[in-house]
Amino acid sequence: MHHIDTDYLVIGSGTSGLAFADTLLTQTDAHITIVDRHGKPGGHWNDAYSFVTLHQPSAFYGVDSLELGGGRRDTVGLNEGFYELASGPEVSGYFDRVMNQCLLPSGRVTYKPLSNYLGDGVFESLLSGERTQVNVRKKVVDAAYFGPAVPATHKRRFKVADGVRVLPPSALPGLSHDAPGATLPRSFVVLGAGKTAMDACIWLIQSGAQPDSITWVVPRDSWLVNRVTTQCGPEFFMQAIGGQADQMEALATATSTADLFARLEACGVLLRVDPTRTPTMFHFATVTPAEVQVLRRIRNVVRMGRVQAVGTDHMVLTEGRVDVEPGTLFVDCTASAVEPRAAQPVFQGSKVVLQFLRAPQPAFSAALIAYVEARFETDEQKNRLCGSVPFPQTLEDYPGTMLASMRNQFQWGQDKGLREWIRGTRLDGFGKLMASAGRDDVEKQAVITRLKEHAPAAMANLARLVAGAALN
Repeated sequence: MHHIDTDYLVIGSGTSGLAFADTLLTQTDAHITIVDRHGKPGGHWNDAYSFVTLHQPSAFYGVDSLELGGGRRDTVGLNEGFYELASGPEVSGYFDRVMNQCLLPSGRVTYKPLSNYLGDGVFESLLSGERTQVNVRKKVVDAAYFGPAVPATHKRRFKVADGVRVLPPSALPGLSHDAPGATLPRSFVVLGAGKTAMDACIWLIQSGAQPDSITWVVPRDSWLVNRVTTQCGPEFFMQAIGGQADQMEALATATSTADLFARLEACGVLLRVDPTRTPTMFHFATVTPAEVQVLRRIRNVVRMGRVQAVGTDHMVLTEGRVDVEPGTLFVDCTASAVEPRAAQPVFQGSKVVLQFLRAPQPAFSAALIAYVEARFETDEQKNRLCGSVPFPQTLEDYPGTMLASMRNQFQWGQDKGLREWIRGTRLDGFGKLMASAGRDDVEKQAVITRLKEHAPAAMANLARLVAGAALN
């Protein structure tokens, strides 16, 4: 068995692991060893479907020290007018540059791809089986605790009859090469209601499929974030910061969780595909109004629960059977982007567990955890600044998610050094936008004032909503 020494052993080279390592590298003189099962950095981006894009602008995703994208606004497509969204291949290439242009050249990072972490400081090469014992001088960093599942690698939870074609969305662009000379499918069933399924539906339509040839199995309708509210350029100040002020007012005045979501839709913060259906899910999926319009072209929407089995001419759902055309291609989008995980302390002695500090921003959260690790002494201090923010699994979870995020934001505001770091990091999409408002700009200052004035009432009301949900 080999033996190596390091200060920090980071398990996972996905977004969180790399964002943590990048900031820790700039804030300390520590040596970092990164271990990952993938052959390239980037975590789940290595397995993602090629037509996936970021939900949020590229400008505040990735690691702090290397910009992603060029700060451009799209001039064509369904994101037209908004800031660019890096595609899956672009993100994968970006993380490769992070590793090879930022981290490894420092001389203080060791990277071990295709390696499985076994625990107790031991990892094993997937190629040779050789094991390495790591003497960790400071901490082990779990960067995979909230790692997302993706369709290409998740374990299917429904039965598939012989002769039925079920593909992950990553296989769709290669359909023409799948069986040379064969007729491509003319009917499709997209399984799943999340952002992956939405992307698959939109890709099929934009690639030439007729909307009526698509059956969309939607176990739960979802609330969606309006992407206009996530833009970080000054021309979007009123939509972004104004949207936050509207959201804060809704948080402060909502009488129930249902009322909260209704208020967020009314002020344009949230969207939904079917205006006649009240969504029961919210996972921060972010879309443009133009994408919603494309999805509304699909008329064959099946709401009979989750798929249990698929056959050559039918599918079985939890609430019944639905016939399908023979030869239908099933697109499996049932993987959960974020599997349920219990929140736990971020700092645990010799262990750091990377989690959301601001939902749904894993890069910003991981980088802030690294800054706090470098600048503060005790776990008590660190965990006060880095309270884990639970990812909502139900609508009733959302007030708790927002309350935890706001409590963190309040704590950050009490420390000057941390405030300055947040204002300076490119991973915070809106701090610079708020700071750009001139003191003599009456309209923008009024928005900022409204945002701040509603914050205390929002925290108090969220606490009431959380308590009410617990009683029910």
